[in-house]
Amino acid sequence: MSKAQGWGMFPVVEGEIVPVRSRDEVVRAVAEAAAGSAGPVVPRGLGRSYGDSSLGERMLDMTGLDAFVAFDEQSGSLSVEAGVSLAAILGALVPRGWFLPVTPGTRFVTVGGAIASDIHGKNHHRDGSFSDHVTSLRLLTGTGEVLEVSRTSHPELFHATCGGMGLTGVILEATFTMLPISSRNVDEVVVKAPDLDAALETFEAHPDTTYSVAWIDLIASGPALGRSLVMLGEHATDGDLDVRLAEPIATVPPIPLSPLNKASVTAFNALYYHRVRQPVLRHTVPFEPYFYPLDKAAEWNRLYGRRGLIQYQFVIPYADGAGLLREIVERIAAAGMASPLAVLKVFGEGNQNHLSFPMPGYTLALDFKATPRALALADELDRLVVAAGGRHYLTKDSRMSRETFRAGYPRLDEFEAVRERYGAIGRFGSAQSRRLGLR
Repeated sequence: MSKAQGWGMFPVVEGEIVPVRSRDEVVRAVAEAAAGSAGPVVPRGLGRSYGDSSLGERMLDMTGLDAFVAFDEQSGSLSVEAGVSLAAILGALVPRGWFLPVTPGTRFVTVGGAIASDIHGKNHHRDGSFSDHVTSLRLLTGTGEVLEVSRTSHPELFHATCGGMGLTGVILEATFTMLPISSRNVDEVVVKAPDLDAALETFEAHPDTTYSVAWIDLIASGPALGRSLVMLGEHATDGDLDVRLAEPIATVPPIPLSPLNKASVTAFNALYYHRVRQPVLRHTVPFEPYFYPLDKAAEWNRLYGRRGLIQYQFVIPYADGAGLLREIVERIAAAGMASPLAVLKVFGEGNQNHLSFPMPGYTLALDFKATPRALALADELDRLVVAAGGRHYLTKDSRMSRETFRAGYPRLDEFEAVRERYGAIGRFGSAQSRRLGLR
């Protein structure tokens, strides 16, 4: 048995980590779970989900299944095994003029994890989630069958698996469509928003910009409440495609006591906000710092100390969303909690996946040191989000209640029915699924 944790380092779960290097080994592990000779399994990639969604009694380390299967240079259709990382795809295909259709804030994510989390990026308002670009999956079910699933073949299983947190089966292979590009660079426009209203107005003024995201200061209060740097981006047309993905320039060592507190984060946020001196900054940058700024430092999660961190992300509908977002930001600022990595985005239409997170509205992701005070604040914010018809992101969750989960995901019973139909009950499970009351 080993102790395992997500990227937030909270909670820590004891279980068996099972490395798999072939599809036969995956089949064997699932067969053992089906026979009752071993506990249920949960697939695990590079461990970048923050909470306990990839933790459990038996964790299948899928990173050994990392083969590129096929690529069509004409259409951009790429087939890979589930353990292939986004970093490997970028390294191989950006030089050939192709980019990921959707990417999260780190490239250290596997394709299987991206689909199970139905990840979103800075372009959701225009291009949807990662799974919206997936054409088919090869999925090992709890009955031992390997099925080709898509929107036309076993569509209910496809929509349960995309965003299903590894609870419907094990993704072995995926096919999705890459995005053609002519440069490795991004033309970035940084808009300095002096308060929350200005930040939201900037989003509203640029609905057709491909990428948009805001860093938001959650400590600033008064007239500066919610001051932000809104970063808009388009793939550049000038520049080469030469890519040498750099390794992190530094590694954060284990830190027993976190240096993050109200004073230090207040100073950091002020420096970060004022680093942009003009109201609007236009420049061209390589894609790495635009999409993956935190990848510069390995193990940056250690900055939160031995207790770890709570990553908290919610979405609330546009209707009355601006007023509620202001109330939430006010409560966080009043609490004085240190949250240096707060990100605000806008979402477009959701999709048909049972447990997919995005819906049209505002989404805010923030981080707290894992303390009783932070947990109490999260519970308080939960009530506001649920009352507004919003929901929380399962990939970031480490502490949500069953009631909050069910309120945010009204298709949960339908999801469970698909799991039962394809033999997933008792075969696939995680610490998160038990906590949230899934069978």
